[in-house]
Amino acid sequence: MFNRIVIIILSMILYQSCSTVDDALGHDNNNTSYEPLTPIRISYGSDALQFGELWMPESTDKATVIMLIHGGCWLSQFDYTLMDSMALDLSERGYAVWNIEYRRTEDPGGRWPGTFLDVASGLKFIEELSSQLPLKSDEIILSGHSAGGHLALWLAAHQQLDSTLDIYLDELPEIKGVVSLAGITDLETYTSPSGCGSNVVNLIGGSVDEFPERYDIASPIKLLPLDVPQILINGEADNIVPLSHINPYLQQAKSQGEDIQLKIIPNAGHFEVITPGSVAWSDIISSFEELAN
Repeated sequence: MFNRIVIIILSMILYQSCSTVDDALGHDNNNTSYEPLTPIRISYGSDALQFGELWMPESTDKATVIMLIHGGCWLSQFDYTLMDSMALDLSERGYAVWNIEYRRTEDPGGRWPGTFLDVASGLKFIEELSSQLPLKSDEIILSGHSAGGHLALWLAAHQQLDSTLDIYLDELPEIKGVVSLAGITDLETYTSPSGCGSNVVNLIGGSVDEFPERYDIASPIKLLPLDVPQILINGEADNIVPLSHINPYLQQAKSQGEDIQLKIIPNAGHFEVITPGSVAWSDIISSFEELAN
């Protein structure tokens, strides 16, 4: 555990902000170089918050890509570093991990539609990354925690959206599946006072009475079937995104023939699902392995 913490701290000190893949990566005789297990910060857009950290594994073989989307109620007080320990652990296991930041509800350009467009742009940028790095652009797994789980599930359904919508981005790469870690599935019914419910109105720009169509196209439950494999993982004792919120999504997805499963973690709350070494971790790892194979 101490060594892991040291690696993360050194990585945070060493990274530099870059505007392009070329800027971020060293080049020697046209060969791309990078430090494995150390995050490379790369911008996927022009805004200061439109960036991700790419963690490459030690192997030089092409790697399956896991795109991580952090949670935190879509609030700017929480950021991508929530997923650092998870990103390091997964990269040590041979995955390439793209841990993105995005504009949240208090950030200029965030909320509707900017927050949604940012995560879509982050996904699309994987194709640019794969043009210069040993990445399998046809093997992308999305994973998000809490509010980030909402965005991951929504992003999996993105191809179903009307191309004229202001949150639509064309030519996104296909994904192999989603691992939703206590992900919010229905914005209209999510009103947990101890969770993110109070910020849903800020994310969407108004109440469901004001913008019913936005809630319909921003809530994963309204977009079923997603037509991609989904693994939902929730702590049995989670009171932020409780099982009572997850179950209606699960049942509707099953009734529509979705490839979906729910893994309930005993003696776990909301944050064990993003904590390496926790009671939930073996289930997290096996879920990624299942989707990658």
